[in-house]
Amino acid sequence: MSATFESNPLIDRLPVHLKQFIKPQDYEDYTPINQAVWRYVMRKNVAYLSKVAHHSYLDGLKKTGLEIDQIPNMYGMNRILKEIGWAAVAVDGFIPPNAFMEFQAYNVLVIASDIRQLEHIEYTPAPDIIHEGAGHAPIIANPEYAEYLRRFGEIGCKAISSHKDYELYEAIRLLSILKEAEGTSAEDIQKAEQAVEDLQNNMGEASEMAQIRNLHWWTVEYGLIGTPENPKIYGAGLLSSIGESAWCMTDAVRKLPYSIDAAEQSFDITKPQPQLFVTPDFAFLSQVLEDFANTMALRTGGLRGIKKLIDSKALGTIELSTGIQISGVFTNVIEHESKPVYIQTTGKTALSYREKELVGHGTNTHAEGFGSPIGKLKGINLAIEDMSPRDLRAYDIYEEEKITLEFEGGITVSGEIITGSRNLQGEIIIISFKNCTVKHGDEILFQPEWGTYDMAVGKKVVSAFSGPADVKSFDLITHVPSSKTIKAAESESRSALEKLYREVRDIRESGNGIEKLASVFEELVSRFPTDWLLSVEIAELLKDANQPVLSEKALSYLEELKTKRPQIAHLIKGGLELIFEEEKAN
Repeated sequence: MSATFESNPLIDRLPVHLKQFIKPQDYEDYTPINQAVWRYVMRKNVAYLSKVAHHSYLDGLKKTGLEIDQIPNMYGMNRILKEIGWAAVAVDGFIPPNAFMEFQAYNVLVIASDIRQLEHIEYTPAPDIIHEGAGHAPIIANPEYAEYLRRFGEIGCKAISSHKDYELYEAIRLLSILKEAEGTSAEDIQKAEQAVEDLQNNMGEASEMAQIRNLHWWTVEYGLIGTPENPKIYGAGLLSSIGESAWCMTDAVRKLPYSIDAAEQSFDITKPQPQLFVTPDFAFLSQVLEDFANTMALRTGGLRGIKKLIDSKALGTIELSTGIQISGVFTNVIEHESKPVYIQTTGKTALSYREKELVGHGTNTHAEGFGSPIGKLKGINLAIEDMSPRDLRAYDIYEEEKITLEFEGGITVSGEIITGSRNLQGEIIIISFKNCTVKHGDEILFQPEWGTYDMAVGKKVVSAFSGPADVKSFDLITHVPSSKTIKAAESESRSALEKLYREVRDIRESGNGIEKLASVFEELVSRFPTDWLLSVEIAELLKDANQPVLSEKALSYLEELKTKRPQIAHLIKGGLELIFEEEKAN
């Protein structure tokens, strides 16, 4: 039953740099205890969420093929998700935010295929298949919400990060792994928590990625819909947490009308949220997203956008008014009267137009970086891009002419014109020179012995965003996480307990072997006195069986456990309510 991810045409469309995050879903790795955890959470959630979740949730459970009694197989999910225009892939825990959102832009759900431990059955800070599969997947069956999710990914993956954002991502990833792993010392957790807190307190001005991540958290993960007085749940973090889905409906959690202000509200993944935001409907989510996008360098460009890319210290792109796109690591900008007049990248750079690399202008050509003036020529009102062929001839911007172009802001380009390249509208977007010298005042920015000088043409920067314009221009297979999820340790004791869970599961699925429950229960009580979930499952099977003595014994034992382990008393109570109040799970 091992699932591969080659099961939905949408996955074939993914660029290679996203496929590096995909891992197989090794279905055989799910243990009987894992299956029992899934079943308990799903039964509790469906019973409770039928009252408090947006109606799309229950409808979506049916449409996406999620079963209550067993962990979903990714192959089966993809076959059904295909019908609503989506796909799903398995990954290892948290992946970088830009990549996560880019998957969404391709209509692909990212699902952390691991599952939480029994000890963390109510909530885990680590992504897991309950959160992703049972939280995200059902709601995307709603077309308005699905389009919001796709559009969010499309915009979000272009958000510019600060150089500290990636450090924070790695710190949060490590903390989530340590808190989910069994046997992690309190000292290690405290150390990881302190590292996250220190970074969060020293992030400086929030980057675009930090802000849009906040919007994602307060909508996709922890969103409410309706009115603050009568909200319903649609956020995956709430839908997948049997503890927080109930907690969020109490007066202890403030309910605020959703607005763009949520972009400024940070969050802590390790704690219950003190406030939540309520959107009146799914369409309003898209409205706020567009309002936020209007503030991003993606749409505003300019000097501020370039400076954001420089601060990110990561691969990014600027687009000039002619449509030419320059992709690389931006390291310098020369400004004049609060406008950029020269930009500089360092290292591999590519030039593109409409997200397609221009022939002859890939990273092999511009392996050492790229620099170009931006703006108008000094004393000439007509920008180069707006010049007709006759204008270009009049100003000697012509093949084989030796010319000095003096730009506003003090940039001069002196050399012999080789040729020019035009866009589809006929505008000049690149002018190539030989024997060229580029200066800013007395500072030399390019000299003849460096070879051909390619000057990008554009009077202003209209856009700046994270990542390359053409993903094929760069080798993006670079992600190596600093930490990997930690599997539960194998032991003779754990294997014995898993065997008991398997026996009970087999009895329930086959409908045979009720008489074996007495010996299973006896071994459970004697060898595993702290386990509670299997006793609940046994009590469930005994409810309709003709074994009143054993049934009473199991129920009495559970009452004792509630006294001995008060921290899990509400979980036992919740399981028994499912059995005896006959709250249907499907």
